[in-house]
Amino acid sequence: MLSHVRGPDYPLLERTISEQLHRTAVRFPHREALVSRHQSRRFTWRELDEAVTEWGRGLLGLGLEAADRVGVWSSNCYEWVLLQLACARTGLVQVNVNPAYRSHELGYVIRKSRMKVLFLWEKDARANYREILESADASVEATYLDGFRWDKVRDAAPAIGPDDVVNIQYTSGTTGSPKGVLLTHRNILNNGMLGGRQMKLTEHDKICAPVPLYHCFGCVMGVLACVTHGCTLILPNWTYDARATLEAMHGERATAIYGVPTMFIAELEHPDFATFNLSSLRTGIMAGAPCPIEVMRRVVNEMHCREITIAYGLTEASPVITMSGAQDDLELRVSTIGAAMPMTEVKIVDPATGATVPAGIQGELCTRGYLVMKGYDGEEEATRKAIDADGWLHSGDLAVMREDGNFKITGREKDMIIRGGENVYPREVEEFLYTHPKITDVQVVGLPDVKLGEIVAVWVRLKTGEEMTPEELREWCKGKIAHYKIPAHVRFVDGFPMTVTGKVQKFRIREMEIERLGLETASNIETA
Repeated sequence: MLSHVRGPDYPLLERTISEQLHRTAVRFPHREALVSRHQSRRFTWRELDEAVTEWGRGLLGLGLEAADRVGVWSSNCYEWVLLQLACARTGLVQVNVNPAYRSHELGYVIRKSRMKVLFLWEKDARANYREILESADASVEATYLDGFRWDKVRDAAPAIGPDDVVNIQYTSGTTGSPKGVLLTHRNILNNGMLGGRQMKLTEHDKICAPVPLYHCFGCVMGVLACVTHGCTLILPNWTYDARATLEAMHGERATAIYGVPTMFIAELEHPDFATFNLSSLRTGIMAGAPCPIEVMRRVVNEMHCREITIAYGLTEASPVITMSGAQDDLELRVSTIGAAMPMTEVKIVDPATGATVPAGIQGELCTRGYLVMKGYDGEEEATRKAIDADGWLHSGDLAVMREDGNFKITGREKDMIIRGGENVYPREVEEFLYTHPKITDVQVVGLPDVKLGEIVAVWVRLKTGEEMTPEELREWCKGKIAHYKIPAHVRFVDGFPMTVTGKVQKFRIREMEIERLGLETASNIETA
């Protein structure tokens, strides 16, 4: 038996996000669609549909035309959702900008995406976004969410199709330069629909989504799963807060909860956990990082989430490739990443030859189908490397397919770190650190961490005669790169372990640090 399967057939939605939103508003006009607890705002489906139309008219009133790029640089709020859906309604392309980005990264994305306008808050408790934007080496029209008003509105009836690009999300590559992933209406609307189907969602469900909207987890599995199934999306807070999430689940009688493993751990370990009534929970998704099996068991037993699912994917796949079902037994859900999603092909290939390997043999996981991105924005060569001539998207992740068609991730071919659900690409951090005047060479690796899954570690070679402390290095990074990319562990060295041909052996760096820091227990945590 070869490691090549196709998920079950299921009719795909051949319509735009805007068309689906309006259909849902007609079906469930008075049911709640969106609740932003920290902003005390609630929308029924009819109210949401009407607000999206008004926001769309306002966007066009700014002079924007179909296919123009609109950036959204904000933490979770109802305005983020309105912008996402308004861009889809008017033929504009939303560019998701991570609110953790600072001047270096923000400037790059503004220039690379060629966005015409950037929506943002002036400041919040975490940062002064106006100052960061002003210090970024890029020019863009800024529209501030805390005080903007539509001075002009314009109606238009753009010709939008399901295969038009509607969203650009930036994901780094092994070259270190973030690439814009081009996602279409067809890509993400169907992925949200099929993910919701795996959880058996209906209009009676309420999804508590503390995950960031700028990730596919939030804007596809959250927003679009609700748009396709008519359920309610609950935003607990601007950014993740365990208490706010527990209060939202309790207060709204949520039936589903999303999160990366670190979020579930924080909720389970909150000192007031036992005071919240979570008996309304039924399902949800744990994804974004390897899921510790014991954490999964606690979510099922202590949070009453008996039908919690595991999902695996990547931005380039809209994002979910494999997923367990709400009906799957617990043992399967805690030991695998599930089976191929409906209308999705998955195979495991030998990285060296490209040949499909037998079941039970490790290889690179590849996928094909409606979910594969249109490509990387303006990067034809990178697109060809990611998607082969037969349409297979190569994930860079190593996996094994079991005889029953379920998959287990066994490692990563690409040198990527997943810190608390955030992807960190070592080359990107390395290239930034090379700009420090005291540094001559760096090597970034991921180290196991019980709480975050992995942390960023760096070995640094300084220029002759220079001195530096770990604190000095971290302080220099602040405000220039996102906090989750700043090395948590820094070691200054005279050289790196090398092969006989002069290649740095990063696996040896990692092994040496695990031994020196006594991280063997963290590195042996069993995950699905």
